[in-house]
Amino acid sequence: MSKICQITGKKAMVGNNVAHSNKRTKRKFDVNLFSKKFYWVEQDCWVTLKVSAAGLRLINKVGLDAAIRDAAQNGFLNA
Repeated sequence: MSKICQITGKKAMVGNNVAHSNKRTKRKFDVNLFSKKFYWVEQDCWVTLKVSAAGLRLINKVGLDAAIRDAAQNGFLNA
């Protein structure tokens, strides 16, 4: 599976390594992803999600049900 957060939709960005001589080479900035298991009270089941650190904070702030609903509405969640 690709390195995309299922809650926020964040994915890897492309940038440059810049040497002291100002020579630039391409590099990739990966997302800070975790494979995390959550208990979904409304559905009475466990769900495993690939979530970024920002996605974890969002789940803590608005709740799992609201975060999953918004992610499905925005097309980030395939389940």
